[in-house]
Amino acid sequence: MGISNSVKSYGLSKLFDYVEKEPAHNMGKVMEFIDKITPGDVMATQRAAARRVTADPGNVWNGMICDLFRDIDPFVLKQAFQNFVINGSLNGWAQQEKMRKQYGCNIPWAILLDPTSACNLHCTGCWAAEYGNKLNLTFDEIDSIIEQGKELGCYIYIYTGGEPLVRKKDLIALANKHNDCEFLCFTNATLIDDDFCKEMLRVGNFMPIPSVEGFEASTDFRRGEGTYEKVTNAMKLMRKYNLAYGVSCCYTSKNVDVIGSEEYFDWMIGMGVKFAWFFSYMPVGAGADTSLITRADQREWMYNQVRKFRKSKPIFTLDFMDDGEYVGGCIAGGRRYLHINANGDMDPCVFIHYSDTNIREHTLLEGLQRPMFMAYHDNQPFNENMLRPCPVLDNPGRLTQMVEDTGAHSTEVLVPEDVRDYSARTVEAAKEWKPRADRLWASKYHNPALLVK
Repeated sequence: MGISNSVKSYGLSKLFDYVEKEPAHNMGKVMEFIDKITPGDVMATQRAAARRVTADPGNVWNGMICDLFRDIDPFVLKQAFQNFVINGSLNGWAQQEKMRKQYGCNIPWAILLDPTSACNLHCTGCWAAEYGNKLNLTFDEIDSIIEQGKELGCYIYIYTGGEPLVRKKDLIALANKHNDCEFLCFTNATLIDDDFCKEMLRVGNFMPIPSVEGFEASTDFRRGEGTYEKVTNAMKLMRKYNLAYGVSCCYTSKNVDVIGSEEYFDWMIGMGVKFAWFFSYMPVGAGADTSLITRADQREWMYNQVRKFRKSKPIFTLDFMDDGEYVGGCIAGGRRYLHINANGDMDPCVFIHYSDTNIREHTLLEGLQRPMFMAYHDNQPFNENMLRPCPVLDNPGRLTQMVEDTGAHSTEVLVPEDVRDYSARTVEAAKEWKPRADRLWASKYHNPALLVK
């Protein structure tokens, strides 16, 4: 008989307390215990990477883990360990795999939600601005999505918008109710104050991800004058309360040289940032500025910069578009995540606003089994080269075919957009990236066993 999830969780919780006393010396014990209680095929790639890190005192990520115990409030850190590692990744992954086999569809590791379309900024190139400011998911609707998600094994919820913190009282209440989940929040950070920091410290499972586009000039160019100062002040405030937070960086043709620079990486680390999510600009919405799409040479440079600094900088980084080699290509369509907008539409991706399902008319599982999400399930990966993962930016015709075959409609509220118009904006960029991506992919050995299925 296998060890129950409750026993596993209790054992890991006690082990965490042991590691906390002397992280550098004891962290390897966590991986030893995890390997003993976890079936060999559950997150095998990730566990192998974690073993390498914890076994090597000279590894920069080893030092970064030790820094977490020094810099982050113990309750916040333990909540993150419980919800990310145990609930979201070990127990959750096993449940997700079970549901995938049972229902024959994608089951997400994380769900992105727009609590509201309202925002106090109007950033250049932001699709949320197109939604207007009158759409909201109710507290009960978000609560229901989380309950349904947990039944499928999903314990990671990420808020987008609009500006989610317009609804910060509801979001804290949801974090408090679902203390077995981890909540992340992409935010412009302008609404973070002392009282909210105290609330985040109280619940322990709500982690902000302020959006920064580089230094003051590039951030204020996209988000409005004075935004950079407000964001940095919010980060200093969260650091004072020993909260965990990351940053979200959208790199464009105008700021990629800043986002990928050593100076900027050092600035993030100096500001107490523990992780950074990089997003390549996507021309979403009618009238989107295609000149902001990164050129192929810029994208390759960013690809190399991120990998270089992963070896030398104590900050965890994710490149949403160019880390496909580690996750088996596109992760959207519920394969690892999906997006639910403030109108209740289930979009396959935060950058793909086409849907045939609304959460107010269908359950989460029903949506995952409907034609649009099944088209993702049946067509992934969209390219054998995992450095060309996207059905829009890298393989423009793939999205067009799925939308037209399934009868999905545009979920852009103000100006619905024909999928052919959206895809047409990326054709030239995809053409230019292909030879570089193919060269990069061919230059490395890719063990199929290491790709996340």
